[in-house]
Amino acid sequence: MMRSRHNDISRRSFLKTAATATGGLVIAVYLPACSKPEEAAKNAGPAKQITANAWLKIGTDGSITMLCDRSEMGQGVYTALPTLIAEELGVAPSSVKVEFAPPGKEYINALLGGQVTGGSTSVRDAWEKLRMAGAEARMRLIGAAAKEWGAPPQSCSVADGYVVFTSRRKSFGELAEAAAALPKPENVQLKTRNEFRYIGKPQKRLDTPAKVDGSAQFGIDTRLPGMLYAALAQPPELGATVKSFKGEAAQGMPGVRHVLQTSSGVAVIADSFWQAHQARDALQIEWEPGKNAKLTNASISAGLRSAASGKGKEVRKDGDAEAALKSGRRFEQTYELPMLAHATLEPQNCTVEFRDDGCHVYAPTQVQQLVQAVAAQASGLPPEKVFVHTTFLGGGFGRRLEADFVPAAVECAKAANKPVKLVWTREDDMTHDKYRPPARNTLSAAFESGGKLDAVKIHLVAPSITARWFPAAVANGAVDPFAVEAAHNFPYDVPNVYVDYLQHEIGIDVGYWRSVSHALNCFSVESFMDELAYEAKLDPYEFRRAMLDKQPRWQMVLDTAARKAGWGHAPSGHHHGIALMSGYDTYVAQVAEVSVQGNQLKVHRIVCAIDCGQMVNPDIVHAQAEGSIVFGLTAALFSEINIANGRVKEQNFDDYRLLRMNESPQIDVYVVNSTEKPGGMGEPATAVVAPAVCNAIYAATRKRIRALPIAKQGFTV
Repeated sequence: MMRSRHNDISRRSFLKTAATATGGLVIAVYLPACSKPEEAAKNAGPAKQITANAWLKIGTDGSITMLCDRSEMGQGVYTALPTLIAEELGVAPSSVKVEFAPPGKEYINALLGGQVTGGSTSVRDAWEKLRMAGAEARMRLIGAAAKEWGAPPQSCSVADGYVVFTSRRKSFGELAEAAAALPKPENVQLKTRNEFRYIGKPQKRLDTPAKVDGSAQFGIDTRLPGMLYAALAQPPELGATVKSFKGEAAQGMPGVRHVLQTSSGVAVIADSFWQAHQARDALQIEWEPGKNAKLTNASISAGLRSAASGKGKEVRKDGDAEAALKSGRRFEQTYELPMLAHATLEPQNCTVEFRDDGCHVYAPTQVQQLVQAVAAQASGLPPEKVFVHTTFLGGGFGRRLEADFVPAAVECAKAANKPVKLVWTREDDMTHDKYRPPARNTLSAAFESGGKLDAVKIHLVAPSITARWFPAAVANGAVDPFAVEAAHNFPYDVPNVYVDYLQHEIGIDVGYWRSVSHALNCFSVESFMDELAYEAKLDPYEFRRAMLDKQPRWQMVLDTAARKAGWGHAPSGHHHGIALMSGYDTYVAQVAEVSVQGNQLKVHRIVCAIDCGQMVNPDIVHAQAEGSIVFGLTAALFSEINIANGRVKEQNFDDYRLLRMNESPQIDVYVVNSTEKPGGMGEPATAVVAPAVCNAIYAATRKRIRALPIAKQGFTV
């Protein structure tokens, strides 16, 4: 346990062409349903040199380059994914140069069905295919060396960038061109867990030096020769549109080059962003109200409450919960979750340049294919003439799964006939987000006469994000799988369990927010389980544990968190609360330690136990857990989006505040050693914080919190 796409050319012709073009060896991994390596020749070009599922380039100078098909937003893929390739190549991860991959069907995330970085899937999707890329390259290099030496390939090995046989050795660079001429190896063998040198061991992050010395390029850092800047006036009311505008005053201000109406508002293009921003504020715009002109939090809540009386789509049915609820001692509660903003530190931005070959888009994005598609539509060019350059992301959390900040940037660059960087202000970002959906969940339970829990019914009511993103997934009565997370897999051994989901839309688009509906449903389920424990007059930890004998991984993290936190032995004046969840193939339990004096709440400590299967980099696992907990605690304590007459009230971090350093608790992370397949780590720990803390508050005060945020329920932090 640790703490804290077809040209009729031969394969040989392709490989020779590739070697000539790159000065080395280009390895493609061919997987079923993906383009064959031979197809790369037809797609070869400035932005289409990579057409296989994964690529590894080895130069004649010995350099090793990986094209990373996932976006780096702080979660560590820039290090973890190269480690998978490096392990099979027998080189240190630090010797691998990383470049971001362009859009392409070859980079489809098999777990999500698109070129998407999200859902805590990066390592899970890459685990085998990237190791296969490294292993195939290793076999080609060994094959080239063995052929030259007349040696049996099985007697050759790789070590730190060389192929070795007895006293002979040759560098990868020396062998690259010969290896490129070899046919695709058969029977590629991956290393066993016992042979790992890098996987599972701490490795320094490859993006840290560039982020420390300032050379790392985030979207907002993009600078192009002759570049102009744009500021965008967007409707103050959600769903409103431009009726008319007067731009004469803005047009006459210093540095202003253009004023134009875009698909999402009115933009000012100037020599500097400050000039563009000042001129934007001088615009006279008459807005046409939309359908949301009278939308308020109260109307949203009333809609959810009214909808909740209806029956949802069945998600799970074990036994007969309805009958048990009628015959047993019944207990029922409702839990409410607010809308939340993503509040990424780097606001939305996009830089666009039109060149002779097409439209080049520089963006911090989680969805390269979507950016390519919307930029193509905005520019009037075919998608293959749109080249997306992914930058580092200053926070994603699901916000950059959207591409709403791209079209106006394309329209501005097209109008100016120069490179243009469009930047949203913090206020733009906060008031025009795709917010996490609100929810109203009602849970019911029944106890047998002997006090044993006999039935649990979970009724989920919330908008569907997937209905907008992937409508086919919820067609013909199908249930949105992302809306029932952390409820459909209710783990406790209860004879009668029923889960249903009622989709209720609120009039505005909602979006994926870190941990998605895990956060909504885990709060509801684990708060309810805590209430049931007290109703049964049992210890909340022991109550849960007794119903997890058939769920060893759940039970292990529960036991670990309780033991490491000293459950039952909280310091004087402190109180514990516990919660657990499984999501993204990862199991998490947390114990929160709090104190309450009057209405003053202090979260002193969070103990987190994790089973995420085989780890790639333990340091990243710990960092992800810690960051997730801070993110989740911020939301639990403070976060809520309020709407009045279609306008979002929260504008910046003064009224949508973040957890401060002095408010951050001690965080202790314990990772269970596991040989199971890798689980995701970007999100699961976020969802467990709120119920753990609220359960601890109840232990301290006997006041039950069933609606978030906590600060709105009479507590001061």
